[in-house]
Amino acid sequence: MTHIAEPRATGAPDPDDAVVVADAKRRKMILVAMCTALVAVIASVSGLNVAQQQLSSDLGATQSQLLWVINGYTVALAALLLAIGAIGDRWGRRHVLSAGLVLFSLANIAAATASSPTMLILARVAAGVAAAMIMPVTLSVITSSFPAEERGRAVGIWAGFAGAGGILGLVGSAVLVDNFTWPWLFAGPTVLALAALAMTFRFVPNSKDHHTARFDLGGSIFSVLAVGGIVLGIHQGPEAGWSDPTTVAGLVIGVVAAIAFVRWELRQEVPLLDLSVFRNRTLAAGSVGLMITFAVMSALFLVIVQFLQAVLGFSAVRGAVSLLPMAAVMMPLSTISPRLADKYGVRALLTAGSLFVAGGLASIAIFGSIEGGYLSVLPGLVLVGIGMGLAMTPGTTAITGSLPEDKQGVASALNDTVREIGGALGIALLGSVLNSGYRSSVASATATLPAETANVVKEGIGGAY
Repeated sequence: MTHIAEPRATGAPDPDDAVVVADAKRRKMILVAMCTALVAVIASVSGLNVAQQQLSSDLGATQSQLLWVINGYTVALAALLLAIGAIGDRWGRRHVLSAGLVLFSLANIAAATASSPTMLILARVAAGVAAAMIMPVTLSVITSSFPAEERGRAVGIWAGFAGAGGILGLVGSAVLVDNFTWPWLFAGPTVLALAALAMTFRFVPNSKDHHTARFDLGGSIFSVLAVGGIVLGIHQGPEAGWSDPTTVAGLVIGVVAAIAFVRWELRQEVPLLDLSVFRNRTLAAGSVGLMITFAVMSALFLVIVQFLQAVLGFSAVRGAVSLLPMAAVMMPLSTISPRLADKYGVRALLTAGSLFVAGGLASIAIFGSIEGGYLSVLPGLVLVGIGMGLAMTPGTTAITGSLPEDKQGVASALNDTVREIGGALGIALLGSVLNSGYRSSVASATATLPAETANVVKEGIGGAY
């Protein structure tokens, strides 16, 4: 049984309007379905990082092609989030989610059966497009299906899986790579997507807005170019170099399109994204907090995984499992943080979360060592997990709570876009520092090596190991 929201000024009432599901059991199944779909998308971001050696050997992929196998998915996902979030608001969130889950499953099957790097890259880009149809809708379905008194806890559970999904993906992928071949990496996300699709058909109500104004096509195009260009340039820079033509073109197109997007949106009667919402200090603080949080998490994964595997000699499975303490504190804290935010305020919780993250990073920097091994970095990882658990949910609810029900797709997409840009920035900034420091440090060590061996060592820590 459902309760249909009151008619809004944006249009006539409709049976498909924003829905609050009255049945508690059904709401629980909706939450399970959305978190299942979310984990499928998040796990696919990090999964292939542990299979680069197999891909290079089996498909003859070059380093540049391996970069595109990973980044093609991420760039497509980030670029399309805002536009597809708005489409879900207009045409029905369940319809867009279902189509995305079907496309995601087919793209992963195509990736698993790819016989060349080009086929794999195309399949990964298609999966990224599908992920953009899934990720924002999972959150907007939750915010439109749960009553206000339950919404914070539901969003907290979603945020916990959003933060821990990358770790869970690394663990699952590492187990598969160690025991099977790389095509099996696509089995898990496919099974999760099909399970989420079945639950979506069974439990998820459709919801959409009823604006009669024309869809903001211009804003959608500018958002795709802006976010896609910036994320592409940021991802490409650390690996290919900041003067690489693709890096420069991506950043220039992204910045120019971002300026055009702002100017266009300010002139629209019904914009894709109402930029005035950023005057809300809570939303602005939540957006900045989320961006910093995911920048730190992505950068930390980049460094810690290489430290554990290439320096301490951990296997892929052991290295991934070593990150689970972060998830163990992050997920429960994400669930209770809405109550803490109600008691102490969103900004207080964001500040506390940031301080824990900073403390964790300081601990790793000061006490982390080869001699101390994993135990020297474990307390820092736990502190970072606590900080993320405190900060993620308030940041997410600050964004979704600042936009009306009929714009929850855009609100969710904005939340996901902030996360993706933050993650890309973290990898780019720390990746550049890591690569620069590494190459300058090994220069003297490679001077006496054969040229071919020296080049492999200079390319990165993995090659050196």
